[in-house]
Amino acid sequence: MASDDGHDVSRQWTQWRAETDLHEYFTRWQRLEATGQSSHGEADFIESFHPESVLDAGCGMGRVAIELDRRGIDVVGVDLDDDLLEFARRSQPSIRWVRADLATMRLGRRFDAVAMPGNVMIFCRPSDRAAIIQNAAGHIEGHGLLVAGFELQTGSDALTLDDYDALCAASGLDLESRYSTWQRDPYRGESYGVSVHRRTAVRGD
Repeated sequence: MASDDGHDVSRQWTQWRAETDLHEYFTRWQRLEATGQSSHGEADFIESFHPESVLDAGCGMGRVAIELDRRGIDVVGVDLDDDLLEFARRSQPSIRWVRADLATMRLGRRFDAVAMPGNVMIFCRPSDRAAIIQNAAGHIEGHGLLVAGFELQTGSDALTLDDYDALCAASGLDLESRYSTWQRDPYRGESYGVSVHRRTAVRGD
């Protein structure tokens, strides 16, 4: 979601990169597992829909994609930040990792599910949101799914769930379910939303 020169990214992403030690962030999940805490809630959730193929859009360091691959799912990871992708490539070189802008990527194939579990929709530029959703929909096979989880913020650039649903509807994706966590806790206005949209009208192209 970030470019080398920073011109394609949002203020939130620029701030996150400036404040984050990438090596510490990468090892955080390993430390969680070492203490017996699960770090694969997103993968559990995505796998529950039984997809044979998943596009991890905004894959970052590849944590979710690598776990889905370990479970036998055909997965491709895409991100615009090559520093993050380098961690993914070193961790699991057999996965196809693609450096591309989610708003313009063309992978030449479709997937049973497109997953955006890592706050993708608030880290991208607000002006790119519609294009990202439309492009994600174009990479969904048949009546497949778009799964996304992101924080709900306030401010002039904040993305509300109503806004997100409208963007999905404009791309032919209908809301199927919504939760406040990856463990399927009901959504009752919390500050985090996990949304599942399904493509109901299948195009003939």
